[in-house]
Amino acid sequence: MRSIMLCLAASIFLTGNAFPAPGQEVSRSPNIIFIMADDMGYGDLGCYGQKVIKTPNIDQLAAEGMRFTQCYAGATVCAPSRSALMTGQHTGHTTVRGNTSSTGGLPPEGRVPLRDEDITIAEVLKGAGYVTGMTGKWGLGDPGTTGLPNLQGFDEWYGYLNQRNAHDYYPPFLWRNQDSVVLEGNQEGKQETYSHDLFTEFALDFISNRKDTSFFLYLPYTIPHDDFQVPDYGIYAEKKMNPVQKTYAAMITRLDRDVGKIMALLKETGIDEHTIVFFCSDNGPANKWERFNSSGPLRGRKRDMYEGGIRVPMIVRYPGKIAANTTTDLVWYFPDVMPTLADLAGAQTPDLIDGISVLPTLFGKPHDLSGRYLYWEFYGNGFQQAVRWQQWKAVKLAPAQPWELYDLSADLAETTDIASQHPEVIEKIEEYVKNNRTESPFWSSTAEPAATEN
Repeated sequence: MRSIMLCLAASIFLTGNAFPAPGQEVSRSPNIIFIMADDMGYGDLGCYGQKVIKTPNIDQLAAEGMRFTQCYAGATVCAPSRSALMTGQHTGHTTVRGNTSSTGGLPPEGRVPLRDEDITIAEVLKGAGYVTGMTGKWGLGDPGTTGLPNLQGFDEWYGYLNQRNAHDYYPPFLWRNQDSVVLEGNQEGKQETYSHDLFTEFALDFISNRKDTSFFLYLPYTIPHDDFQVPDYGIYAEKKMNPVQKTYAAMITRLDRDVGKIMALLKETGIDEHTIVFFCSDNGPANKWERFNSSGPLRGRKRDMYEGGIRVPMIVRYPGKIAANTTTDLVWYFPDVMPTLADLAGAQTPDLIDGISVLPTLFGKPHDLSGRYLYWEFYGNGFQQAVRWQQWKAVKLAPAQPWELYDLSADLAETTDIASQHPEVIEKIEEYVKNNRTESPFWSSTAEPAATEN
């Protein structure tokens, strides 16, 4: 019944009527490609200020589309960020709130999967008539669980189920739908088949095979997450960098190369102007990478609740619909992706989501979201929280600690805690948090930081 209603909603959106009149041509909904890097910092792209690593194709994407300066991930680490993206719920509501449970969790190894009742972006778009495909890193359900991509709305998928396995770019096997596929070139210690290249091949094939229908392609690449591995250093072979730095730079430039391949294919197949492309990262950089200034002007990195851990690059391109070479400071985050894509597809979203569509901003229309609150929680070392409201950023590093407060309009690097000067702001933030999160059986909201981190 849900699929029928979503398809009806799509028809109404596209035609203005429940059913098209006889002979009336129905416009096709746009193709949607959502590309996400893994642990790429806010400052790792040329269009965000990077001076060393070369990213000409992604920079061109920004030149032809809209670049966001205040977009946020769903969390400061992998799995919960992806869960917020997929479900449209922030980490105070979404099912997967950490890479592993802090209260014991479910097997294997405490990784909690998405549930049957969770509704994903893929399910919403599939209900609107889209063919859905995914390749890369999933991280929201292991074999035998309810969280498998094919059980969460994806028609086709290829990649890593388990985020730990995704640390190896030369894995012995990958998953294609619900079957494991042995990579012969990586058996017995060999390193011949680079997983990232396989994901690009899947993406190109999916686009070519589905060019005559509306499709959603979710492409969560594993680059540049460690282990840092790459087939060759490319243009950095002779640069004055240490081997790890060369590898990191070469990984990002390889990703950029493949984004270029995807964009070229859209033009070759004649669907470029009918396709909207998103590019972002799942959280901040795992390392500050002073050589590259990966966090840019922001404080912190992955696993931090400060800006460097959760603010990410976001670029959106849609020829003829999104004005080229535009930059916006609209504040939004991963829970907003589901309602935005649903708006594009003419689909309905589930009732219990935290996101708001940003489609008006994409299409250059007035859109005031200044009064909303954005919320995050993290369980990596005790229970931590963060809130963004207007220019204010509040951070709470442990249940027993007070809120810190920063004015991002004057202090982007979060250097000066001004909570004592603005008790009225802290009061509003505390009231919001009290009424806008729920407890999880798998993560403890009373855990204090450990004496020493692992």
